[in-house]
Amino acid sequence: MHRCLQLASKGMGNVAPNPMVGCVLVKDDRIIGEGFHRVYGEPHAEVNAIRSAKDQNDLKSSTLYVSLEPCSHHGKTPPCADLIINSGIPRVVIAQKDPNPLVAGNGIKMLRNAGVEVMEGVLEAGAKELNRRFNVFHEKKRPYIILKWAMTADGYMDSVNKTEKRGVFWISSPETKKLVHKWRAEEDAIMIGKKTLEVDNPSLDTRDYYGSDPLRIILSGKGQIDVTSKVFNDGKKTLIIGDHNINFQSDSVEMVVPNFDDFIGSTLQELYNRKVMSVIVEGGAYTLQRYLESRIWDEARVIQSNTALGGGLSAPQISFQPKSVAQFSKDRIYYYRNR
Repeated sequence: MHRCLQLASKGMGNVAPNPMVGCVLVKDDRIIGEGFHRVYGEPHAEVNAIRSAKDQNDLKSSTLYVSLEPCSHHGKTPPCADLIINSGIPRVVIAQKDPNPLVAGNGIKMLRNAGVEVMEGVLEAGAKELNRRFNVFHEKKRPYIILKWAMTADGYMDSVNKTEKRGVFWISSPETKKLVHKWRAEEDAIMIGKKTLEVDNPSLDTRDYYGSDPLRIILSGKGQIDVTSKVFNDGKKTLIIGDHNINFQSDSVEMVVPNFDDFIGSTLQELYNRKVMSVIVEGGAYTLQRYLESRIWDEARVIQSNTALGGGLSAPQISFQPKSVAQFSKDRIYYYRNR
């Protein structure tokens, strides 16, 4: 099962809104096949593992290990539970039951009704950690929310004179910047507020790391918005959550008017309806603080540089201790999980 989880992680950034899944076939204590879900819409882990077995007759005396309950419904691909049954595999070991209501135990039920021996809950905690985005999406009916910001050693996230110029004020090291772009490639969407758009004029892409660019979400509220900003003119998908009397020239830009009485709630509902499974919120301070105060967030990644500003815009604060701390290049990264 450890190998299943290792394989599953290879699908990071490529399978959403599906879960990451790994699968291993074992006969006589020897691995005879393995696979993982590579790309959304393509064959699932079980299919790839079964196809990889050189001698298909070995399946009838093998055990299939899989990190998530085999699917039981027709989606982009046929049910994996049917394939397992039809392949004659007598025993299946599962890490986690699928929280998707389209499955939710039905895959296990199908296997058992067909006479397949099923064991559940092996390395379940590890499987749930790996697919925490998928689990939150189905259990809480909203995207998984990651808050991210960088701050100086003395707790500031921007310079004193930031309002006097336009452009990003870099705090973290170039190496950490590449790590942040890797983080972006692993999530479905990236979110900023109106002030960050106006002051930083960011690209919000993954130019320093391979991988797909996330959907860009701009929380713009009401009033004026700068239509010359990069995100509205580079042809990449951008969603504006706000109310502006503007007709954008690009088909890549879309605007949705939220419920301003429940701005965060209506925004997350819109993203859930669009099957956006995860969002990394990169600022600014006001947007981050609103999420912290609402307690609607799942993890935070705070980058602290070894330089000091002596004044400026104070960074948000989290009142409890981080889950872990890591040194990366010249920076220290604090990883938090919402309680």
